Amino acid sequence: MSKEAENHDSTAESTGGRSTSDAKTATGTTSPGAGAFSGGDGRGRTGVPSSPPGTMAPRRRTMPVDHAIAVNPGYGVDAPNVVHGERRQSLQGFEDTYTDIVDYIVRITHRIWEDQDVGYIYDTYAPGCRLYDDSGVHFGVEQLVAGTMQSINAFPDCRHYADDVIWAGTDTEGFVTSHRAINIGHHTGPWRWGEPTGRKLETWVMANCVVRDNEIYEEWVLYNTAAKLQQLGIDVLAAAREYGNSKDFPGLAERGFAETDRIEGGRKPMPYPDPSTPGFDVEHEVRRLFHDVYNRRDLSAVDRIYARTVRWHGTTNRTGYGRSDVRGMARNLLATFPDMGVRVDEVYWMGNDVDGYSVSVRWSGSGTHRGYGLYGTPTGRRVHLWGMSQLYFSQGEIVEEWSLFNEFDVLAQLLRDGPGE
Repeated sequence: MSKEAENHDSTAESTGGRSTSDAKTATGTTSPGAGAFSGGDGRGRTGVPSSPPGTMAPRRRTMPVDHAIAVNPGYGVDAPNVVHGERRQSLQGFEDTYTDIVDYIVRITHRIWEDQDVGYIYDTYAPGCRLYDDSGVHFGVEQLVAGTMQSINAFPDCRHYADDVIWAGTDTEGFVTSHRAINIGHHTGPWRWGEPTGRKLETWVMANCVVRDNEIYEEWVLYNTAAKLQQLGIDVLAAAREYGNSKDFPGLAERGFAETDRIEGGRKPMPYPDPSTPGFDVEHEVRRLFHDVYNRRDLSAVDRIYARTVRWHGTTNRTGYGRSDVRGMARNLLATFPDMGVRVDEVYWMGNDVDGYSVSVRWSGSGTHRGYGLYGTPTGRRVHLWGMSQLYFSQGEIVEEWSLFNEFDVLAQLLRDGPGE
């Protein structure tokens, strides 16, 4: 593929190049996989989330119908950069050494971060790649190389253990991946927040990528920054205020996110529409969950879809067990930001009704700090939130959840000096 064609396709990926195919295939099912309803729910009802003007959902993806290609203990890490055998799926345009998309994601991470072959980024990221993180959107491979080198210098012994990779797509459509990793290492080098502390770091991160022809050209990553600072004995609130006052901090006007009004056009938010087909529709259930909880304020939706014994893992290394802890986090967010609204930006999954589903969700939202919940005395400031979740379904219920959102960035939006936005 030429760079011109690649750049055109990359733009279509983020702005919504959409396939019209909806047929089931031998390897998976296809779905839009992202974006909210465009102009209501198709039944003349209003008050369900809609896409911002001028945008469409990302293209349809082929969803794998099982977990045959998935992370296994030690998979792809212990012997990096060698031929691992025959291809397990078509990877046209990828290096011969990789057997499947999970193998690719796990092993390039190992090579870049643990082997410290930082220059391999030039071979596995597009020159004009887009990276979304706590500090906004960044463009180009050079800033990614520089940031990686800074991080490795601060934590040179850090190991990145692949906990899971949820994926969808094909080599012709492009792959999407949601990579969750456990990071363990020691802070022995200087970084933005001061001199080495010598303390041990043990936390988890999540990165969602769009990949084609051996290159990542779009990535959303949350580093669980507040958890890292906590473990190193750094004052999280002081660091957030410092970051909010820095020249690097993007204001709301610079973020390029669409307003997500909970009540559109002055109308009350309606319940999410019923599924149009019989049986369990995993995407419909996920979208209904986010809408009903965060736009309808219906916390009983948690009891309808979560197992009684659900394991929950959240931002800043929060953990919980059972539906009450899931409700508690949602309740805290909604109490903190009473006008909060959320839009699901992307959904893809692996699995089936019998074996269960592993689902990746990326979402964004906004709200005003007018209530007492997570962050103390209300500041009256408007904030932008975005996050990623991995949901694990068994027999139609969520039995485990891993979710991160840009909490350190939210603190910076609330605590920075100067007038509110």
